[in-house]
Amino acid sequence: MWIDVVSSVLLLLGALFCAVGAFGLLRFPDLLSRLQAATKPQTVGLIMVLLGAALQLQIVDAFGLVLVALLQVVTAPVLSQLVGRAAYRIGAVERSSLVRDHLGDRLRREGFPTPEGRPGDR
Repeated sequence: MWIDVVSSVLLLLGALFCAVGAFGLLRFPDLLSRLQAATKPQTVGLIMVLLGAALQLQIVDAFGLVLVALLQVVTAPVLSQLVGRAAYRIGAVERSSLVRDHLGDRLRREGFPTPEGRPGDR
């Protein structure tokens, strides 16, 4: 009985996290905030849903869900970072909202083009 209660709570909380992440995608003003909403709460929500479902399965079957959770934890941050870097390079990131522009500093230092042009063009 307690496994059913814990499983239900995990499923509901996971669904809530996913809904909050989806709401953030719609409401946040800029690309970087939307990337945050697309990765953090969605990943936590999926893990909670998978754990809730795994509690209802046998251990052998639940192992597959653990692999899905691990794959999500590994790939979501990497993809988010790659999308953010690509958006920065094409000028889709509002640079005035950045507290510290580490990527811009690195690109200028290494001589790569940045959205405002090559270093020394200003």
